[in-house]
Amino acid sequence: MKYFYSATTDQSFDEAIETVTALLKYEGFGVLTEIDVTDTLKKKLDVDFKKYRILGACNPEFAHKALIAEDKIGVMLPCNVIVEEHEDGQVEVSAVDPVASMQAVESDELHPIADEVRSKLQKVIDQL
Repeated sequence: MKYFYSATTDQSFDEAIETVTALLKYEGFGVLTEIDVTDTLKKKLDVDFKKYRILGACNPEFAHKALIAEDKIGVMLPCNVIVEEHEDGQVEVSAVDPVASMQAVESDELHPIADEVRSKLQKVIDQL
């Protein structure tokens, strides 16, 4: 099973981040964390790496439902969305497939929640 959904966009890297953040907001997600992988790798390892940002997206309603169903599910939250710029300048946006990541958790209560989150994240990717 594929563990992510992705799409490319003609937008610039920064524009893609703005667009994805707005699309996530429309679907009920906020971006709780933003990790600039490029900057971190430069500071920590002094290596150059392509533009790569991890957005930690969270939908509070679904997070609450998931935590009620399985209190250790927090180890898999938030839902990560990445924006990366390839060598050819193409920008790709990818989102985790929560159904794939939840396969390791044995909880029938989580499956419908993961399905709903998957649907919303897929809508974000499909709109790029």
